[in-house]
Amino acid sequence: MPELPEVETTRRGLAPHLEGQLIQSVIIRHPTLRWPVPQQLTTLLPGKHIRHIRRRAKYLLFDTESGWLMVHLGMSGSLRVLPAHTAPGKHDHFDLVLRNGMAMRLCDPRRFGAVLWAGHDPDTHPLLATLGMEPMTDDFTAEKFYRDTRTRAAPIKQVLMDSHLLVGVGNIYASEALFVAGINPKTQAKRLSLARVQRLCDAVNATLQRAIRAGGSTLRNFLKADGEPGYFQLESAVYGRAGAACRQCGGLIRQIRQGQRSTFYCPHCQR
Repeated sequence: MPELPEVETTRRGLAPHLEGQLIQSVIIRHPTLRWPVPQQLTTLLPGKHIRHIRRRAKYLLFDTESGWLMVHLGMSGSLRVLPAHTAPGKHDHFDLVLRNGMAMRLCDPRRFGAVLWAGHDPDTHPLLATLGMEPMTDDFTAEKFYRDTRTRAAPIKQVLMDSHLLVGVGNIYASEALFVAGINPKTQAKRLSLARVQRLCDAVNATLQRAIRAGGSTLRNFLKADGEPGYFQLESAVYGRAGAACRQCGGLIRQIRQGQRSTFYCPHCQR
């Protein structure tokens, strides 16, 4: 599933091609994604400029003068910029056609993605209003995260992935950040000291920034806006390396199940 680094990589890839461009038309081929694609987009968007593209958690938000187009990539979605006359494939569900002859196309084989509309501030949309802190921003501080975890008895790995507390830290990046911070993923969140929380927050930011620089991970069908896969997963320290030697201490990486998800860690380096 595309996570924050993949979505941010997509945003950065799309922005130079879309920002400032005039929308000519909207093509909805298959409206039955995770939620129905609003048919009104075909009349609302033509003639509008794309002023800016930003990201909130795993949602891409397109400022179109009269409102915001919201796009989520779901489990297998990808966005490409290509000539508008390019023949669509079986899983190409939505096109935003530009006046310059190009189009942004959503491909989503599993149809768990979403194309939605917010006529006003998208941060008040029901899907975004309850989201937690955004990493790599001034809003995400060790002091806030420490306060928010004082009553959390759940393992810190699962708390890191709670989008009502902190957004965008998926399974791969949670395992990697905990390794960088030297924290055992089974540790109760409320047991962490402020100093260890600070180390973890720094590790989360550094891990996500490194993933973005690397272009995202190679999970499933994720593609960057230029069609090339990301490769962060190839550089992982612990994720997917059960039984392999830890690159830091030489011990064996262990794999456990937490909340129906696989967790990878080094018992020696992570206490």
